[in-house]
Amino acid sequence: MEPLSSFAIIALAGLVHASFQLSVSMLTLLSGHTIGSRASHMKVVRRTSSFIWGVIVMTLLLLTFAIYCLQTVFGNVVPPLVWSIGCGLVMGLGIAVWAFYYRKTAGTTLWLPRSAAQFLSRRTKATKSSTEAFSLGMTSVIVESIFIVAPLLICAMAVTQLAPFWQAIGIMLYVLLASLPLLLIGALVGSGHKLSRIQQWRESNKRFLQFAGGSGLLILGLYVYVEHVFAFSIFQAGGLL
Repeated sequence: MEPLSSFAIIALAGLVHASFQLSVSMLTLLSGHTIGSRASHMKVVRRTSSFIWGVIVMTLLLLTFAIYCLQTVFGNVVPPLVWSIGCGLVMGLGIAVWAFYYRKTAGTTLWLPRSAAQFLSRRTKATKSSTEAFSLGMTSVIVESIFIVAPLLICAMAVTQLAPFWQAIGIMLYVLLASLPLLLIGALVGSGHKLSRIQQWRESNKRFLQFAGGSGLLILGLYVYVEHVFAFSIFQAGGLL
């Protein structure tokens, strides 16, 4: 696979990952509770930054673990069958995002079962230190792994096709793009912007984000299928003529 094609897949997978909103919701909730407790601006920034670092570290750990597993089993050449399975997961997930990622209620209520949502809300309210905020960020990635796993797996497969130096670049690119919304919100909170405006924007654009996330997954699955499954089949058929 050409490096340019691999980086296109990695970038699109990272942007799709960035469209998921659980970590963003928990970050805005954490920042809101910290501000509401009349904590100093420095404490707000520290806890926000710690949460974001927790998300980045867990995303990095999951991605590198997936890459390690793929390279251990398949080496540097992922079979077309595995690519095909990955495409099926991604496209099925895209339809699921369209169907039920947001609940049909006011606000930005996500797909989570109410018991899980209430637990995360309580943990967010109870967070009083940067260490707890870091752990909360890691937890948010784990909880949403049901949606994250498909684009992350596709990214891992693309990374395994690259040379070692470019693998490191690909990993950093994915983690950066996946964390971009959190970094932007962290910068806005740190510069004194009101959380109410951020939340208002999220509520006004939640259907767009849902549509973009689902569509991005379908496009990613279709592109990967054409690039790695269909093209391989054509090549094999041509070789038999």
